[in-house]
Amino acid sequence: MRTVTAVVFDLGGVFTETPVAAYAAYETEAGLPDGLIRRLHTTDPDTNAWARFERGELDVAGFRAAFEAEARAAGHTLDADRVLATLGGALRPGMVAAARRLRAAGLPLGMLSNNVAPMDRAGPLGELLGLFDAVVESSVEGLRKPEPEIYARALQRLSAAVGRPIAAAECVYLDDKRINLEPARALGMRTIEVVDPDDALAELSTLTGLRLR
Repeated sequence: MRTVTAVVFDLGGVFTETPVAAYAAYETEAGLPDGLIRRLHTTDPDTNAWARFERGELDVAGFRAAFEAEARAAGHTLDADRVLATLGGALRPGMVAAARRLRAAGLPLGMLSNNVAPMDRAGPLGELLGLFDAVVESSVEGLRKPEPEIYARALQRLSAAVGRPIAAAECVYLDDKRINLEPARALGMRTIEVVDPDDALAELSTLTGLRLR
């Protein structure tokens, strides 16, 4: 039995592999403390270099300078370009197949992604994005998760795209970061934390009443 009638997905860490392993490999190679890059991500999370980059407030050069300065303030030297090179992991075929099944079943689909530049509509990523009724990107909106307004905006865009109001209560949101799920729940959405993709799809299957694995 279907308990949600619309699905909103994150991109990184949901449809694509998380960069955490690549972060760790670079930290080992450069002799940096384990978990340094993730700590820099989460220190002053609304105003740090990543947050400003994802809202489009910094260009690449500005991010590079700000992020490397944050690392120096923490007592370390790193190459921001090496960190940026870890982004954009490979697509997860099982998750892409699930999105196709949801689309074929007629469920409205949205994507809500923090990113540092508008997504490329060419190639495999472009094919994936073509499955979605609405795509909301932090770099375009000037807002980023977990700012509550961007979740409301995603629902508004999805509603406009399908020509009917979509209430938060009929929607489920999937993200790999727990902090990004909290505002969605506060808005009234169901949420799924994507740690293991198979487990997430099993939960999504239960909520949608569709076989997705």
